[in-house]
Amino acid sequence: MEMAFENKPESSTNGHASGLTRTVANDSISNPGEEAHGTCANILTIVSIIFAVLTAPLSLFFCVKVVQEYERAVIFRLGRLLSGGAKGPGIFIILPCIENYTKVDLRTLTFDVPPQEILTKDSVTVSVDAVVYYRVNNATISIANVENAHHSTRLLAQTTLRNMLGTHNLHEILSDRELISTSMQTVLDEATERWGIKVERTEIKDVRLPVQLQRAMAAEAEAAREARAKVIAAEGEQKASRALKEAAEVITQSPAAIQLRYLQTLNTISAEKNSTIVFPFPIDLLAKLVQK
Repeated sequence: MEMAFENKPESSTNGHASGLTRTVANDSISNPGEEAHGTCANILTIVSIIFAVLTAPLSLFFCVKVVQEYERAVIFRLGRLLSGGAKGPGIFIILPCIENYTKVDLRTLTFDVPPQEILTKDSVTVSVDAVVYYRVNNATISIANVENAHHSTRLLAQTTLRNMLGTHNLHEILSDRELISTSMQTVLDEATERWGIKVERTEIKDVRLPVQLQRAMAAEAEAAREARAKVIAAEGEQKASRALKEAAEVITQSPAAIQLRYLQTLNTISAEKNSTIVFPFPIDLLAKLVQK
């Protein structure tokens, strides 16, 4: 007998709760003592109801229960799941002495995966930690199928993180975090489905490298930057040399350009203060004087 003022049976997309109820029912049919158990259960239920009525309104303080919008109540009567699935949100009644219940929070929960020492595919030891976002999507299964769904999910997340990262090399772990996180979320979600858990998201928080490896990578990066700087400087000198070569060819082809360059140089020198200027004697003029 089920008594409730306001409750909503728990909905489940995968139908595990109804399957679990059917399994219990089938097992009960095959049990030779089912009829005796059913008769005894009915008698105890009637006695419990009479006791609750006779002790009213005092019994209301112990029998009337409330679950919030984000909660569900899984009820057991004489050790068996009550038909109809989890109750809530709202008010429901627990029969004294023969029924007990467990509240399940349906909100999204998070936990940090402790740092795991992982040997990568290329034989590098790194320390990696992560965060997992999950929620209970079937309260009945999370209570009936596993002793502690939350603790089991935490342990499974640790082993999954180690197993998945062990198949990647260090470069992939550092560059493909989002892809690895998505793969980890898929694996966890499939594994925890039988526990009534929905893994919504996983994120790799930090990848810590050994100090010696950090120094080696820093030295390698510094050497790469220096090599790149030398290449850029060499390319600049090469371009400058080509420009000077082209300018020299142009000046060589025009004597007037040489004289103009000579006058520009003298003008630049004369702009300086307190300078002693020595003008070179033109070679062509000296040649004419020698001929005379």
